[in-house]
Amino acid sequence: MYSLDTKTAGKSQEQQPNNELLVTSALTTLSAVMGTAALVGIHHSFRKHKQPDASLWDYVAGMGAQLQLINLTPKRELVQFRHACQQAAVAWQQAYRSQRDDDEQNNKSHSVSDFSAAHTTTILPRPVCWVSGVASMPKNIALATEDSDGSHNEHDFGVVGIDADRQIVWQTTMPERVHDIVVQPISDKQKFSTKNNQARDVVVMGRRPSVRFWVLDTATGQVKFAIKASTHRHFYGHACYSLDGKLLYVTENDTLSLDGKIGIYNACDHYQKIAEYDSHGIGPHELIMHPDGETLVIANGGIKTEQASREELNLDTMRPSLVYLNRHTGDLLEQIMPEHNQRSVRHLAMHDDGTVMIGIQFQGEKHINVPLVLTHQRGESDFKPLIMPNDQWQRFHQYIASVAVDSERNLLCVTTPIGGCAAIYDLNTRTLIDDISLPDCAGAAVLANQHIDKAGDNNANVKAKANAHSGFIVSDGQGQLTALTVNHLATAELARVDNVERIFINSKYHLMSFDNHLQAL
Repeated sequence: MYSLDTKTAGKSQEQQPNNELLVTSALTTLSAVMGTAALVGIHHSFRKHKQPDASLWDYVAGMGAQLQLINLTPKRELVQFRHACQQAAVAWQQAYRSQRDDDEQNNKSHSVSDFSAAHTTTILPRPVCWVSGVASMPKNIALATEDSDGSHNEHDFGVVGIDADRQIVWQTTMPERVHDIVVQPISDKQKFSTKNNQARDVVVMGRRPSVRFWVLDTATGQVKFAIKASTHRHFYGHACYSLDGKLLYVTENDTLSLDGKIGIYNACDHYQKIAEYDSHGIGPHELIMHPDGETLVIANGGIKTEQASREELNLDTMRPSLVYLNRHTGDLLEQIMPEHNQRSVRHLAMHDDGTVMIGIQFQGEKHINVPLVLTHQRGESDFKPLIMPNDQWQRFHQYIASVAVDSERNLLCVTTPIGGCAAIYDLNTRTLIDDISLPDCAGAAVLANQHIDKAGDNNANVKAKANAHSGFIVSDGQGQLTALTVNHLATAELARVDNVERIFINSKYHLMSFDNHLQAL
């Protein structure tokens, strides 16, 4: 009897924890559901207050689209996504530690020699065709995630040189995340000499807002100079050279007045700052040089940004604009503002005929449908949008990250990491050729044939141009460098044929996360 009672009591004690576990799980699930419902309700009420036509169907449609996307995603891409998440977590730890170290040093600047010694550069003997920023360099992921303070990863950010086969030629570590990559121009005669093409500088801008940029050697990736911002200035992520490569123009911010500035640096004298102009706006981001060699074209995003947190301070009152500036005097030549004040003019590319290609980041409500890819030529009173099928600009999720133009073939490529696609336009008709799904893509550059002599007009050269690949190389945060080659037959038959493959896709994968911008030599 005693033995039986003991067994019964034992079973009762085993069942009790199980019942408690079930009750706890049920309560947790119920709390999660109620909490989610409450958050959705609060957000929906706020949206209804500002936009009376907002509906709960937005959530249903969005969730359905995301679930469908997950089901259609190949396993390899899911693995790459997990890899990117792990890399991002470690990169955040490194960024936090770097910022803390900077604060402890009280913003003391390093000499060029000391700074260069802090970098690690790996080099292979091959010519470079493109240069890209990297948000996370190759590392042992297991080791990184096991170490909570990230001490095994001295540098998570970097810059890489890429060859014609989309293989990494060199990789150089950076102490912080970088943004724009700017290659020093050379003359047309020098372009066809491999030695001259590689013997020039690459300027690497820190991510907005940053107080640093770096000058690297194109062929080797070695750091030549580390430039710090002037007092009460920080950099806004982009720069451009004069056509002769002697001066560098950099978008900057006055941290006291928050006015936009254009800093001018002498590339022939260790990139010393020699002058400064007003950008005639707030939050200048990308700037490019006009083909006339005399005019700076500036994208004033119109957003005041708090330096430490990157918080956007004036979304309701922002005033974006496209500005044409005399590069010698700083005189304002033209200024054009978009109709909607929340259309932030952010990224630019220049066609050889002087047409500016503009990528917009819309800061208004997500459901508002506005054109995001525009063009402008000097003298025009307003921007001209490109044509989107059925006016479905929401495909790009209000965010254009990079703009690249092939002037010779009249093609334009735009990317959106949020929308997860790259799109190519035919500029002859201003219509979309096609958009390609590429999750987390951002960098874009021309996929040009490096060996065609533009100066020649003989029959052999014309035939070479006709057979050359036309398209773009696009980088993404999952480690892919994707060649998007345009099918000219599909382009010619665009109005009549729907089932022709319009863009050929070829991707090469690397164990790193490519960042916002990619620049061709």
